[in-house]
Amino acid sequence: MNLIKITTVLLAFSIVNAAYAHGDKKSQQQYFVGVDSEPGKVVSQFHKALKEQSKEVARSLLADDVLIYEGGGVERSAEEYASHHMLSDMAFVSVLSTEVLEHQVFIEGTIAISNSRTHSKGNFKGKEIDRKGMETIVLKKIEGKWKIWRIHWS
Repeated sequence: MNLIKITTVLLAFSIVNAAYAHGDKKSQQQYFVGVDSEPGKVVSQFHKALKEQSKEVARSLLADDVLIYEGGGVERSAEEYASHHMLSDMAFVSVLSTEVLEHQVFIEGTIAISNSRTHSKGNFKGKEIDRKGMETIVLKKIEGKWKIWRIHWS
């Protein structure tokens, strides 16, 4: 997929998201688009694997050359993430109750973009957690399977 197509998909998603973020009174159903698609299911499986602390399943859903951006840091491969920050992420999310506020998945050829907002609550290492999060995941179809290729968490 070329840069123009990727940019077009991102721009379309941004326009849709901006309408929702600014109080558009559309039905709640429109906050959840494409969640049952193959890429949407991969994203859900990845979150479930993190929550259940299933390192093998989580790792299997990542492209080898995944890039993961979070908190100003970057993990530059699936192996780097699996051997480093993944375990911390699993420990953190496993004790939280997380509600998905919205989740949209858009597919263009062999690229899919998943964007979501969540609200997480719980207690981690004696600290009360109550925060909203944003996630962008880009998936790429590799050898016939959807793999997580890029993640940005904030």
